[in-house]
This record gives sequence, structure tokens and C-alpha cells, in this order.
Amino acid sequence: MRIAFLSAAVAAMFFMAPAFAQDLPEAVRKQGHLRVGIEATYPPMAYKDPATNERRGVNVDLVTAIGKELGIELRWEEMAFAQLIPAIATNRVDFSGSSMTDLPSRREKLSFVDYIATGAQIFTTVQQQKGAQQPADFCGRSIATPRTTNYFPQAQAWSEKNCVAAGKPPIRVIGTEGAAAARTDLQQGRADGAILGAEYVVYLSQQNPGTFVTIGEPISRNLSGMAFAKEQAPLRDAVAGALSRLISNGTYMEILKKHGLEKQALSAITIDAGE
Repeated sequence: MRIAFLSAAVAAMFFMAPAFAQDLPEAVRKQGHLRVGIEATYPPMAYKDPATNERRGVNVDLVTAIGKELGIELRWEEMAFAQLIPAIATNRVDFSGSSMTDLPSRREKLSFVDYIATGAQIFTTVQQQKGAQQPADFCGRSIATPRTTNYFPQAQAWSEKNCVAAGKPPIRVIGTEGAAAARTDLQQGRADGAILGAEYVVYLSQQNPGTFVTIGEPISRNLSGMAFAKEQAPLRDAVAGALSRLISNGTYMEILKKHGLEKQALSAITIDAGE
């Protein structure tokens, strides 16, 4: 009787396996795992816990949930952000689990499953706020932002449209070598404010209570997505389907709330919808 009971239990476990594994391309099912590229230096999306050196963040939690939904093992491949696109193109990874802005120029080679809204967020320190409440309050002041990101030209374009066109002095946009340099310029008084991704500003505020002030809403809106090679459309669609189910069952919002990013949630998953 005990042997029969165990056999029934094993059979039940088999039939309880995620039904959506069949959504995966046959080649991936034969491979038996998904190779996921990840750049783990951008909190709160993906980063290393300084105490344990374990991967943390929104992307890590979402991709882990996708793996469970599809019933497949994940194998993470850590790399620099600049290596993600080449890794996808050369089939070193099956897709990028890092946040990557869905831009038309990138869609020449890639296809995106868009899962979160982001944008260029102005922020400053409590000491340097000086009454600023809205982005227009920074007309005539200086703002530091990484010159290699979209935030640099977006800040310049926003200034022309909302400051100069309104007869106000332009924002002086200071290009920096990266997010850390922009924050340093702000905190050391070389800039009146800074612009970084909305999600990173949330993280900075969480880590430094009472230090930073968010100024209004982001001055741009973009979609971030998980990137796939164009020929991986079946895998892309399987991941999109899994994410859609995670929205429906509440897991998606639970993960975003855990990291303080519920304001950046999407109501529906989209494909290649970035502008």
C-alpha cells in the first residue's frame, strides 16, 4: 500500500508541473534550462547584496518567477551591460534579464518584452532644493546626468521646450561618466540637481532617508524590457505570456511593491512598444 501511495504521489507531482512549459520552443525544452544575461550593478533592478554577495532586485525576482511559471531552470550569466547585446547576438544567452530601454534603434537587432515604465527623474538634496517643486523650477540651474545615457539629450531637449521656449534661462546640463559621478557632483555642490532613472532615485532615497528630494514627475517616459534576438520570437512570446499571468495573479505587483516601484508598473505587458 505504501508503494502504491508513493507512486500516486509522484504521478500527482508530475501532472501538477507547470502547464505552460509547453509554451517554450522545443529547442529550449531540449536544452533544459534558460541562459539569462544579467548586469548586477544597477539597484534596485539587479545588484549584489553587499552583505551576502547574492543577486537581488526587481529583475532577479521577476525572472525567477518567470522560470517557475514556465517550469524551467534558470542559469544566470553575469556580465557588463555593454556585453548584453553581443551575448544575445552570438547566442551566448537566450535573453537579457536586465532592464534595457526599448528604443527603436535597438529594435534593428532585438525584440523587447516591455515590463516596466521608467524615465529621466530630476532630484536634488534637501539642502539644494531651494523651494523647487517641479522640473521647471530648475530652469537656469545646473543638473548632472550621465552623458552616455538617453537622459543627457532628453534633459537638453526638455530644457529647450520648457525653459527656453517659455522665455526662461536653460538648464545647464552637465555630462558625467556615470550615475555615481552624477550623484557625487550633486552632493559636492558642483550641480544643483541630477537626473537618473526613476527607479534608481527611489533606491537612493530608500538607502539615504532624508537626503534626497524627487522633483515632480520624470521629464520623459520610456519602457524597459527584457531583450531577445529577433529570431527568438517564440521564446519572447512565452516569456511575455508568463509575465502577463504574473500580472493577473498579483505576483508582478507584489515584486514591484517590494522594491518601491509600484508607480512604474504597467497594466499590461507589451512587445516592442517603446518610443
